[in-house]
Amino acid sequence: MSSEKQNKAGGMPVAEPVILADLVGYQDGSIVSRTLAKQNGGTVTLFAFDEGQSLSEHTAPFDALVQVLDGSAELVIGGKTINAAAGETVMMPADVPHAVNATGRFKMLLVMVRHVKA
Repeated sequence: MSSEKQNKAGGMPVAEPVILADLVGYQDGSIVSRTLAKQNGGTVTLFAFDEGQSLSEHTAPFDALVQVLDGSAELVIGGKTINAAAGETVMMPADVPHAVNATGRFKMLLVMVRHVKA
């Protein structure tokens, strides 16, 4: 095996295709997360939520893209409820209160990007 394929970035194979939803598993009664990349400019994290789990309302100093990979989720952003299903992506703007609710099991990719102030 080549050294490129042996190297890992956050536990993710380098220079080969992967199915993101397969990189994080469900666990009964829990939220499982796996950080794929973390830099000063932001993070890329996979999540698997069991039904009924949630992230309570909070804010973050990052714009965040939620890509639903499996199942569906209820997002509350600035008081507005958004239902998103596998294959859909939702932008959560920085500094706006938001929450994530698992109405059933679901997986998501969360990409958070820090704003650079001029």
